[in-house]
Amino acid sequence: MGKDKLRKFAEVATFKNVVQLDAGKELKGQWAPKFFGNNNPVVLELACGKGEYTVNLAKLFPEKNFIGIDYKGNRIWRGAKTALEDGITNVGFLRIQIETILEHFAEGEVSEIWITFPDPQPQESREKKRLTNPKFLERYKLLLKENGCMHLKTDNDGFYAYTLEQIDMLDLKKLKQTTDLYNSDLVDQVLSIKTYYEKKYLADNKNINYVQWVF
Repeated sequence: MGKDKLRKFAEVATFKNVVQLDAGKELKGQWAPKFFGNNNPVVLELACGKGEYTVNLAKLFPEKNFIGIDYKGNRIWRGAKTALEDGITNVGFLRIQIETILEHFAEGEVSEIWITFPDPQPQESREKKRLTNPKFLERYKLLLKENGCMHLKTDNDGFYAYTLEQIDMLDLKKLKQTTDLYNSDLVDQVLSIKTYYEKKYLADNKNINYVQWVF
């Protein structure tokens, strides 16, 4: 591991807006009151990377609490540091494997979940790793409040098609969908937030897929 990554790993451990591994289990069912000091809705971004979406959503919606989840501390470092520097208090980060998410959040604790440009895991042997695999969807259903919604943004057409198949197979309700977000009438202030990777995809003239659904 390079010196810069090691520095970021060490620094992120000192950030008050970052919770790592088993420490998150102590907040299960109590994220809003214990971590944020309020009773506002909790919104998750899964595989948040550098946390651009998490931070920008928090800026747009100060009346909600946002938690970016990723396992790579050197990536979380960027979003967490930005939030601290900008004084954004309704955003936090949790460093865990997403497979363990039910150990860190209680049933019905979450009002909304975002998945933005995840690794599509295209190999058939890695289907179980896809964040919209039925086993992951079962976990999300438990976490979400009644009528809580899911969002997916991805440049990967295959992963998008796979996700739609899972949604249809489980007979879930799609609220919005498009295979070309920025040429659709769906794009708004929220959906126009762009991550580092999304900007790269758009520069390469890739289409951006989006779907919103509820359980």
